Amino acid sequence: MWRMKYALQVMKEEKGVGVVEVILILVVLIALVLIFKTQLTSLVETIFEKITSESAGI
Repeated sequence: MWRMKYALQVMKEEKGVGVVEVILILVVLIALVLIFKTQLTSLVETIFEKITSESAGI
């Protein structure tokens, strides 16, 4: 019986909302990465190529 009361009390608290928000944000970020994977890969490769070519001049 006390477990049921505790479970209801935990559900009423707003601390759990933060966890749900974080999970939703992570899901959206992962979806964006999957959607724009090729563009992100080419951007990172371009940046590293530029860093490598400019570091050779140092």
